[in-house]
Amino acid sequence: MKPAPFAYHRPHDLEDVCALLDELGDDAKILAGGQSLTPMLALRLTHFENLVDISRLRELQGIERRGDTLWVGAGTTHAAVGADDVVRTDVPLLNRVTPLIGHFQIRNRGTLGGAVAHADPAGEYPTAALTLDAVIEATSSAGRREIPAAEFFTGLWETALAPGEVLTAVGFPVWRGRSGFGVHEFARRHGDFAIAGATVATELDDDDRVKRCAIGLLGLGSTPRRAHEAEQAVIGRKLADVVADEVGELAMRGLDDIPADQQGSVSYRTRVGSAMVSRAFTDAVTEASRENAYA
Repeated sequence: MKPAPFAYHRPHDLEDVCALLDELGDDAKILAGGQSLTPMLALRLTHFENLVDISRLRELQGIERRGDTLWVGAGTTHAAVGADDVVRTDVPLLNRVTPLIGHFQIRNRGTLGGAVAHADPAGEYPTAALTLDAVIEATSSAGRREIPAAEFFTGLWETALAPGEVLTAVGFPVWRGRSGFGVHEFARRHGDFAIAGATVATELDDDDRVKRCAIGLLGLGSTPRRAHEAEQAVIGRKLADVVADEVGELAMRGLDDIPADQQGSVSYRTRVGSAMVSRAFTDAVTEASRENAYA
């Protein structure tokens, strides 16, 4: 199939983008990398009268460290994120989820901002942003504002972006100390959407107690989500007293909207999700417990 007709706009800068969004209103849709939107348009699963292409705006591309936060421009491609040495050092979790996103062709075109704004519940970047308590920068003709990731994902493919706003950057906090990170997801084939997955970040104190823990879940609801009960259950405990399989089971507790489809039943996805949390948690605490782990 082919997309329904639409008007194509390629603004020269961010100011032009905001002006177009104000002018076009609900009939406009931002086109970034297009790796999610274009197939949906081609299959006529969605339609917009106007597409506003921001893929060539240099001001939305790049990676910059500001204090204790690493800011990634919305137009930065997956491939650029995955190849960046600063990302690898300062936000290892972001670096490690990148190879799990589709195939290299998709990573060469897809953008971090596009992935976060698309808000796919099985998306690696949205889940990593939620896990690390990232901040989403939104810009409109009225100015800029920052939205905590915990408030950004509001429903299936829905976000807290207001009419006329465009996602311009994502700020990821830099974890220091004895920190470790893990990510595991299960898909039937490499590049497929994950049936379930988990991203974990941990920090240990000098006595091997869990000082900080964040557990993100993907593919297990209508949005990316955090396993807050499991996080709180391990904080303050000696690492030797924490059983990874129990953390995985606890992370699945209370999830009453796990989807069932041709990929698997609710019970199957629950078992897979529990195993992914257990493995990611094990990787994270193993790395954090090493003497040289991101000190």
